[in-house]
Amino acid sequence: MASNLKSAILKQRQRLTALLGEPMFKLARRCAEAMGDRAALEGLLREGLATIPQSKHLYVLDATGRQLTDNITRDGPDPAHFGRDRAERPYMLGILGSTDFKLSEAYISRNKKRPSLTAVQVIRDPDGRHVGYLGADYDLRELPGTEGLYQESHAWRQIKGDPAIRGGLFLQQRAQSRMDEHMDDVLPLMTELMVEQGVFHGKLHFSSSRATIWLVDDPYNYRLLSIDELIDPDICLAYPHRPYTERAVVPRETIEPIFEMFRRLRFADETIYLRAGSLNVCNGMVALNFSCDGSHYLPYDEFLGKGLEFWFGVL
Repeated sequence: MASNLKSAILKQRQRLTALLGEPMFKLARRCAEAMGDRAALEGLLREGLATIPQSKHLYVLDATGRQLTDNITRDGPDPAHFGRDRAERPYMLGILGSTDFKLSEAYISRNKKRPSLTAVQVIRDPDGRHVGYLGADYDLRELPGTEGLYQESHAWRQIKGDPAIRGGLFLQQRAQSRMDEHMDDVLPLMTELMVEQGVFHGKLHFSSSRATIWLVDDPYNYRLLSIDELIDPDICLAYPHRPYTERAVVPRETIEPIFEMFRRLRFADETIYLRAGSLNVCNGMVALNFSCDGSHYLPYDEFLGKGLEFWFGVL
């Protein structure tokens, strides 16, 4: 996992811990006085639901990890888990000896099969002896919003593909596709669609002679264009004219050189060649997939700064 993605997750966990730690501690302290009384504990848990944000359900375990109460939910008690041994569940491991509060790693729940996490607070009696645990389970989809949208890194990333394909790389040779035959028509048309017709993301599949495009007017759906459509200028009539999007970070005059570099990567070598390439003008990223099944994701300006010798060595 990328370090910046890990950092975003860590910030989320820190904010959730700050949000849940104090109300869990206060409720656990009240539960300590009622550990021998199931009805009293369940009453406290019903009250506690109002103070512990977005919890799916609350429960109390004894010191060995066996459940002493029903799961108390906002829809009423769920007796199915009374007496359940939770001692070996991931969220119970390692809590004693380090801290009295633990926010688990996310996991897939046994019952609903949804991403979930559990907050566990150790219950101690007035003399500080460990007498049980207070648990609060959360469905990740119901957690309070604690962080803005994660921003993907624009650093160059290289990802290896199928090792079976890499192993047979030198036994293959580029087969001339219909897109290869019509490159002089396809590339100008794709440039036109991006500069004048509102396409902000376009991917050319050279080996299979097709393209996928996303438009600013309908970003949640993609269009699949066949090679016959990609060589017919009438395709521009199917999409309304749109000014080059203000969200673009790619200068419009660099789109043509980017696609021309795709052409060079496609034809430079008959064994290692570009199978597919894409450009997103809003995040400025170029994506490349080669015949060795290796993929690269890099900023457009960095891509334009690399010549063929970078990709293939001395030609």
